[in-house]
Amino acid sequence: MSGFLDGMRCSECIDWGEKRNTIASVAAGVLFFTGWWIIIDAAVKYPSGESLNHSYHACGVIATVAFLMINAVSNGQVRGDGYSEGCIGQIGARIWLFIGFMLAFGSLIASMWILFGGYVAAEGAREVYPGIAIFFQNAFIFFGGLVFKFGRTEDLWQ
Repeated sequence: MSGFLDGMRCSECIDWGEKRNTIASVAAGVLFFTGWWIIIDAAVKYPSGESLNHSYHACGVIATVAFLMINAVSNGQVRGDGYSEGCIGQIGARIWLFIGFMLAFGSLIASMWILFGGYVAAEGAREVYPGIAIFFQNAFIFFGGLVFKFGRTEDLWQ
């Protein structure tokens, strides 16, 4: 999965080998920004707690923490390539990455639950856009984290 940009070749346009980290970083930043922009739009459009419960913002915060946790560990640390320092070394890096992915998937699943349980299947006529905004915020942050983690290569850092 770490080489999904390798299959895309356009040698006339762009040399992907030199620009891979830049493109992945910009794409991840745009996805992350779009997620937060959507929820800011929903919070401005529905300022009352009746339409958009303010506790639902916790999913986006947890997704952001997961984004940071996932990308705080390099692939070399997870593989154990010359990484023996730190608290618990390779095992600690793997546990950190696993907890980060659990938080990311958990926030995405929680946002789906909020969307369907709180807005789609809710009693009475309720506006659905706040639930959609919460889901898309978490989806964009989740996919931005994946692009930032697996879209870049560490070979260019050496």
